[in-house]
Amino acid sequence: MAQPGTPTYDQLRIFLTIVDTGSFAAAGRKLNRAVSVISYGITNLEAQLGVSLFDREGTRRPVLTVAGRALLAEARAIAAGMDGLRAKVKGMLEGLEAEVDLVVDVMLPSEQVARVLRAFAVEFPTVQLRLHVEALGAVSAMVLDGRAVVGVSGPLASEASAIERLAACSVEMVPVAAPDHPLARMAAIPPGAGSEHVQLVLSDRSTVTEGRDFGVLSTRTWRLADLSAKHALLREGIGWGNMPLPMVEADFVAGTLVRLALPDFSGETYRMSVIWRRDAPPGPAAAWLVDQFVGQGAAAG
Repeated sequence: MAQPGTPTYDQLRIFLTIVDTGSFAAAGRKLNRAVSVISYGITNLEAQLGVSLFDREGTRRPVLTVAGRALLAEARAIAAGMDGLRAKVKGMLEGLEAEVDLVVDVMLPSEQVARVLRAFAVEFPTVQLRLHVEALGAVSAMVLDGRAVVGVSGPLASEASAIERLAACSVEMVPVAAPDHPLARMAAIPPGAGSEHVQLVLSDRSTVTEGRDFGVLSTRTWRLADLSAKHALLREGIGWGNMPLPMVEADFVAGTLVRLALPDFSGETYRMSVIWRRDAPPGPAAAWLVDQFVGQGAAAG
């Protein structure tokens, strides 16, 4: 049995242009080629594949054959892949990154991240993005060791001399507990009461903050490396802890968590910065991300 040949990208483009424009003449005008060249290209494509793609008999407009209709989706997929390849290479030749690794602090509201990344996908359709979510010093650690080119980090990033940073957004951290937690049932929480109950504390997966605590009042702590797990345990009443306000506002409405009026700690502002290594400045796509996160902070005031 004869095997089909391998069509060229140009032949597929001619085929698709005829389908999209409705005629050989219209395809010639769109591709700036003579009709005879368009016809010759289709004849060669049909010879390569061993099937007829258009029924040219009895009509002024070419009509797809059964084989032509069957192959149309594959032809479009191949052409789209080739166009994507060419666009990516063109961007690389112009200095655009092929991929970008971004790491963000887990405290950064997911809605803000989603808005930026949705716009990024439109602005840079050929750039592959990898998103990492870390806590505390693990964000700056990823940037310092080159696993991420840009990060959105908490205030710990300012301690690294090799890092450049620009102020971005901030998030309010508030102490919370389940409604049936002993602290939540107190009409007025006395000073020092928080230290008598288990506090759920987010831990750092890196060594940057090893041996250091932030916002810890209790001598009894449970350490968790995942903010979602901490959130779930708080709602179960296992302990109390500090959480980013945007993440628990729905809990306040639903009554699954309450804000604690601790006299020792009413809350704090967790300020974030966009960071990158001083010796590895971001390329065009990564620089766009920097501008977007900095702009979010400016817009928030």
